[in-house]
Amino acid sequence: MGFFQDMKSVFTKRELVFLESYKESDGAFSFLFEKENDLTWEAGQHGLFTITHKKIKNATKPFSVASAPAENVIKITTRISDQPSDFKQALLELKPGMKITMSGPLGSFHLNDDSPSLLIAGGIGITPFRSIIKQLEVEGNRDDKQIKLLYLDSQKSYIYKEELDELANNATICITYLDSREHLLPEIDMFIDQYKSNGKYYIAGPKSMVESVLGYLKNNSIPKKNIKKDVLAGY
Repeated sequence: MGFFQDMKSVFTKRELVFLESYKESDGAFSFLFEKENDLTWEAGQHGLFTITHKKIKNATKPFSVASAPAENVIKITTRISDQPSDFKQALLELKPGMKITMSGPLGSFHLNDDSPSLLIAGGIGITPFRSIIKQLEVEGNRDDKQIKLLYLDSQKSYIYKEELDELANNATICITYLDSREHLLPEIDMFIDQYKSNGKYYIAGPKSMVESVLGYLKNNSIPKKNIKKDVLAGY
Protein backbone atom coordinates (compact mmCIF):
# COMPACT_ATOMS: atom_id res chain seq x y z
CA MET A 1 0.00 0.00 0.00
CA GLY A 2 1.17 3.53 -0.75
CA PHE A 3 1.48 6.47 1.59
CA PHE A 4 -1.95 7.93 0.84
CA GLN A 5 -3.65 4.55 1.20
CA ASP A 6 -1.95 4.15 4.58
CA MET A 7 -3.16 7.60 5.67
CA LYS A 8 -6.70 6.67 4.68
CA SER A 9 -6.42 3.41 6.62
CA VAL A 10 -5.18 5.18 9.77
CA PHE A 11 -8.42 7.17 9.90
CA THR A 12 -10.59 4.17 9.14
CA LYS A 13 -11.44 2.52 12.44
CA ARG A 14 -13.54 -0.56 12.94
CA GLU A 15 -14.63 -2.45 16.01
CA LEU A 16 -13.37 -5.99 16.49
CA VAL A 17 -15.25 -8.46 18.67
CA PHE A 18 -12.99 -10.47 20.95
CA LEU A 19 -13.27 -14.26 20.64
CA GLU A 20 -10.59 -15.86 22.80
CA SER A 21 -6.97 -15.78 23.95
CA TYR A 22 -4.47 -18.52 24.69
CA LYS A 23 -0.84 -19.06 25.56
CA GLU A 24 1.42 -19.78 22.58
CA SER A 25 4.62 -20.41 24.55
CA ASP A 26 6.31 -19.17 27.70
CA GLY A 27 5.41 -15.49 27.97
CA ALA A 28 3.66 -15.26 24.60
CA PHE A 29 -0.11 -15.00 24.16
CA SER A 30 -2.38 -14.84 21.12
CA PHE A 31 -5.66 -12.91 20.94
CA LEU A 32 -8.33 -13.70 18.36
CA PHE A 33 -11.01 -11.32 17.08
CA GLU A 34 -13.87 -11.67 14.62
CA LYS A 35 -13.03 -10.69 11.06
CA GLU A 36 -15.64 -8.73 9.15
CA ASN A 37 -16.28 -9.95 5.62
CA ASP A 38 -15.04 -6.75 3.98
CA LEU A 39 -11.78 -6.59 5.96
CA THR A 40 -8.67 -7.66 4.10
CA TRP A 41 -4.95 -6.95 4.12
CA GLU A 42 -1.66 -7.98 2.57
CA ALA A 43 -0.04 -10.80 4.56
CA GLY A 44 2.64 -9.16 6.70
CA GLN A 45 0.90 -5.84 7.33
CA HIS A 46 0.04 -4.42 10.75
CA GLY A 47 -2.82 -2.54 12.39
CA LEU A 48 -3.20 0.00 15.17
CA PHE A 49 -5.20 -1.57 18.01
CA THR A 50 -6.96 0.53 20.65
CA ILE A 51 -8.26 -0.53 24.05
CA THR A 52 -11.80 0.82 24.56
CA HIS A 53 -13.24 -1.08 27.54
CA LYS A 54 -11.24 0.94 30.09
CA LYS A 55 -9.29 4.18 30.24
CA ILE A 56 -5.53 3.72 30.11
CA LYS A 57 -2.57 5.80 29.01
CA ASN A 58 -1.17 4.90 25.59
CA ALA A 59 -4.32 3.03 24.66
CA THR A 60 -3.24 2.44 21.05
CA LYS A 61 -0.44 0.07 20.01
CA PRO A 62 0.72 -1.35 16.66
CA PHE A 63 0.63 -5.11 16.15
CA SER A 64 1.37 -7.23 13.12
CA VAL A 65 -1.67 -9.17 11.99
CA ALA A 66 -0.45 -12.72 12.53
CA SER A 67 -3.39 -14.32 10.74
CA ALA A 68 -3.45 -14.60 6.96
CA PRO A 69 -6.05 -12.76 4.86
CA ALA A 70 -7.52 -16.15 3.93
CA GLU A 71 -8.28 -16.97 7.56
CA ASN A 72 -11.56 -15.98 9.19
CA VAL A 73 -10.10 -14.26 12.28
CA ILE A 74 -7.83 -11.39 13.22
CA LYS A 75 -4.94 -12.75 15.28
CA ILE A 76 -2.31 -10.81 17.18
CA THR A 77 0.43 -12.32 19.32
CA THR A 78 2.54 -10.54 21.92
CA ARG A 79 4.89 -11.25 24.77
CA ILE A 80 3.47 -10.49 28.22
CA SER A 81 5.64 -10.40 31.33
CA ASP A 82 4.62 -11.06 34.91
CA GLN A 83 4.31 -7.29 35.30
CA PRO A 84 2.49 -6.30 32.12
CA SER A 85 1.95 -2.79 30.85
CA ASP A 86 -1.50 -1.24 31.25
CA PHE A 87 -2.20 -2.06 27.61
CA LYS A 88 -1.27 -5.71 27.88
CA GLN A 89 -3.10 -6.05 31.19
CA ALA A 90 -6.20 -4.72 29.43
CA LEU A 91 -5.74 -7.34 26.71
CA LEU A 92 -5.61 -10.08 29.34
CA GLU A 93 -8.86 -8.76 30.84
CA LEU A 94 -10.81 -9.11 27.58
CA LYS A 95 -13.83 -11.42 27.72
CA PRO A 96 -15.62 -12.96 24.72
CA GLY A 97 -17.94 -10.40 23.16
CA MET A 98 -15.96 -7.37 24.34
CA LYS A 99 -14.54 -5.07 21.68
CA ILE A 100 -11.41 -3.18 20.72
CA THR A 101 -10.87 -0.97 17.68
CA MET A 102 -8.40 -1.39 14.85
CA SER A 103 -7.09 1.08 12.28
CA GLY A 104 -5.44 -0.31 9.21
CA PRO A 105 -4.14 -2.38 7.58
CA LEU A 106 -0.91 -0.43 7.22
CA GLY A 107 2.59 -0.78 5.80
CA SER A 108 4.50 -2.22 2.87
CA PHE A 109 5.92 -5.22 4.72
CA HIS A 110 4.64 -7.95 2.43
CA LEU A 111 5.86 -10.07 -0.48
CA ASN A 112 5.18 -8.35 -3.76
CA ASP A 113 6.85 -10.52 -6.40
CA ASP A 114 8.31 -13.97 -7.01
CA SER A 115 11.93 -13.09 -6.25
CA PRO A 116 13.90 -15.45 -4.00
CA SER A 117 13.13 -14.15 -0.51
CA LEU A 118 14.93 -14.39 2.82
CA LEU A 119 12.65 -13.83 5.82
CA ILE A 120 14.60 -12.92 8.96
CA ALA A 121 12.63 -12.99 12.23
CA GLY A 122 13.89 -11.99 15.66
CA GLY A 123 11.77 -13.20 18.60
CA ILE A 124 8.24 -11.82 18.39
CA GLY A 125 9.14 -10.64 14.87
CA ILE A 126 7.86 -14.00 13.68
CA THR A 127 4.27 -12.64 13.73
CA PRO A 128 4.14 -11.05 10.25
CA PHE A 129 5.91 -14.07 8.78
CA ARG A 130 3.31 -16.42 10.22
CA SER A 131 0.74 -14.50 8.16
CA ILE A 132 2.92 -14.56 5.03
CA ILE A 133 3.67 -18.29 5.21
CA LYS A 134 0.06 -19.20 5.98
CA GLN A 135 -1.12 -17.20 2.98
CA LEU A 136 1.43 -18.90 0.73
CA GLU A 137 0.12 -22.28 1.89
CA VAL A 138 -3.46 -21.26 1.11
CA GLU A 139 -2.59 -19.91 -2.34
CA GLY A 140 -0.65 -23.04 -3.32
CA ASN A 141 1.35 -23.47 -6.53
CA ARG A 142 4.42 -21.84 -4.98
CA ASP A 143 7.01 -24.46 -5.94
CA ASP A 144 8.84 -21.92 -8.10
CA LYS A 145 9.16 -19.38 -5.29
CA GLN A 146 12.39 -19.75 -3.30
CA ILE A 147 11.71 -18.72 0.30
CA LYS A 148 13.84 -19.29 3.37
CA LEU A 149 12.93 -18.27 6.93
CA LEU A 150 15.61 -17.66 9.55
CA TYR A 151 13.98 -17.61 12.99
CA LEU A 152 16.26 -16.19 15.68
CA ASP A 153 15.14 -16.62 19.30
CA SER A 154 17.73 -16.52 22.09
CA GLN A 155 15.14 -17.96 24.50
CA LYS A 156 14.48 -20.91 22.17
CA SER A 157 10.75 -20.58 22.72
CA TYR A 158 10.06 -20.37 18.95
CA ILE A 159 6.47 -19.18 18.89
CA TYR A 160 4.28 -21.14 16.41
CA LYS A 161 7.07 -23.71 15.86
CA GLU A 162 4.86 -26.77 15.41
CA GLU A 163 2.50 -24.87 13.14
CA LEU A 164 5.35 -23.27 11.19
CA ASP A 165 6.95 -26.63 10.50
CA GLU A 166 3.68 -27.92 9.06
CA LEU A 167 3.08 -24.75 7.04
CA ALA A 168 6.62 -24.79 5.66
CA ASN A 169 6.19 -28.37 4.52
CA ASN A 170 2.94 -27.55 2.74
CA ALA A 171 4.25 -24.31 1.19
CA THR A 172 7.74 -25.64 0.32
CA ILE A 173 9.54 -23.13 2.53
CA CYS A 174 12.80 -23.84 4.32
CA ILE A 175 13.02 -22.84 8.01
CA THR A 176 16.17 -22.64 10.09
CA TYR A 177 15.88 -22.07 13.86
CA LEU A 178 18.72 -20.12 15.49
CA ASP A 179 19.51 -19.08 19.05
CA SER A 180 22.26 -16.47 18.53
CA ARG A 181 23.19 -13.71 16.11
CA GLU A 182 26.56 -15.41 15.74
CA HIS A 183 24.78 -18.22 13.90
CA LEU A 184 22.53 -15.87 11.96
CA LEU A 185 25.16 -14.16 9.80
CA PRO A 186 26.54 -17.34 8.14
CA GLU A 187 22.99 -18.26 7.12
CA ILE A 188 22.50 -14.82 5.59
CA ASP A 189 25.84 -15.19 3.79
CA MET A 190 24.70 -18.44 2.17
CA PHE A 191 21.58 -16.78 0.79
CA ILE A 192 23.56 -13.78 -0.46
CA ASP A 193 26.11 -16.05 -2.14
CA GLN A 194 23.34 -17.89 -3.92
CA TYR A 195 21.08 -15.03 -5.00
CA LYS A 196 23.11 -11.82 -4.44
CA SER A 197 21.09 -8.72 -5.34
CA ASN A 198 18.43 -10.82 -7.10
CA GLY A 199 17.04 -11.77 -3.71
CA LYS A 200 14.65 -9.84 -1.48
CA TYR A 201 15.28 -9.50 2.24
CA TYR A 202 12.60 -9.04 4.93
CA ILE A 203 13.61 -8.30 8.53
CA ALA A 204 11.22 -8.16 11.52
CA GLY A 205 12.06 -7.97 15.22
CA PRO A 206 13.41 -5.68 17.94
CA LYS A 207 15.04 -2.46 16.75
CA SER A 208 18.62 -3.44 17.64
CA MET A 209 18.36 -6.71 15.75
CA VAL A 210 16.69 -5.16 12.70
CA GLU A 211 19.22 -2.33 12.44
CA SER A 212 22.12 -4.75 12.88
CA VAL A 213 20.92 -7.02 10.07
CA LEU A 214 20.06 -4.04 7.89
CA GLY A 215 23.61 -2.69 8.24
CA TYR A 216 25.06 -6.12 7.48
CA LEU A 217 23.03 -6.43 4.29
CA LYS A 218 24.05 -2.96 3.11
CA ASN A 219 27.70 -3.75 3.84
CA ASN A 220 27.30 -6.77 1.60
CA SER A 221 26.11 -4.61 -1.31
CA ILE A 222 22.41 -5.53 -1.07
CA PRO A 223 20.44 -2.62 -2.61
CA LYS A 224 18.16 -0.70 -0.27
CA LYS A 225 15.22 -1.34 -2.60
CA ASN A 226 15.63 -5.09 -2.00
CA ILE A 227 15.24 -4.77 1.80
CA LYS A 228 12.09 -4.33 3.84
CA LYS A 229 12.07 -4.00 7.61
CA ASP A 230 9.46 -4.13 10.34
CA VAL A 231 10.68 -2.79 13.69
CA LEU A 232 8.57 -4.01 16.60
CA ALA A 233 8.44 -1.33 19.29
CA GLY A 234 8.44 -2.10 22.98
CA TYR A 235 10.70 -5.18 22.99
